[in-house]
Amino acid sequence: MVIFPNCKINLGLYITEKRPDEYHNLETVFYPVAIKDVLEIVPADESTIQLHGKAIEGDPKNNLVWKAWELLHGLYPDKTTPVAIHLLKNIPMGAGMGGGSADGAFMLRLMNEYYQLRLSNEELAAFALQLGSDCPFFIYNSPRYAKGRGELMSPVSIDLSGYSLQIICPSVHISTAAAFKMIQPKPASFDLKKLPELPINEWFEYLSNDFEEPVFAQHPGLKEIKEQLYAQGAIYASMSGSGSTIYGIFEKGKKAIVQSELQMEAHYLE
Repeated sequence: MVIFPNCKINLGLYITEKRPDEYHNLETVFYPVAIKDVLEIVPADESTIQLHGKAIEGDPKNNLVWKAWELLHGLYPDKTTPVAIHLLKNIPMGAGMGGGSADGAFMLRLMNEYYQLRLSNEELAAFALQLGSDCPFFIYNSPRYAKGRGELMSPVSIDLSGYSLQIICPSVHISTAAAFKMIQPKPASFDLKKLPELPINEWFEYLSNDFEEPVFAQHPGLKEIKEQLYAQGAIYASMSGSGSTIYGIFEKGKKAIVQSELQMEAHYLE
């Protein structure tokens, strides 16, 4: 059985408070994007995982896909028979697009269907939160306003299908933990629950990503990419998550020609 985990971008991202548990409260809108990995499970004598495509450092059993397998197998040992897991990575890693989180959450969804566990989305989201703060989003996988650690979500009516999306993924790895240490939490400058009411050509006046200022200070090439997107007609451009992905929203059929000294991977979605 095969499933195709997709990634996300952040429409606005505000870090509002550091919590006693060392996590941070935030406010953002998650928006799903059709850049996809491939995740497959097939019957086997014993459970294994193999990673393909983009190189992933470290032990494969530290991957969230394997952790998702262990989580549900531990809870339902009699129902979850052994499988060989294959993950083909296409989504850029360490880029603020939630690719690893998507893989873990989609593994929960895949197991739920494959083993006919009949878990609700709410139950799957609770399990996904054990894997990571933004994993629950990928259970629902539709535009969501999120707060708390990112797990407190509600639907928002945002549809970018009438626009073209240009996504630039530079070869700059941004440590999420290090990025959070550079942030001074403060109240959100815009109520993202009102984003559906705001015309997209006004987003640049109101939306921001709190990670951009400190990350751009350390990696000015990222700021230059964002500026090129705007200079060549982007209606809205931003960094996603804690970086380093920069995306631009354009009128249908338009895009920018981006030049940089940084090695880049580019995706264009119409």
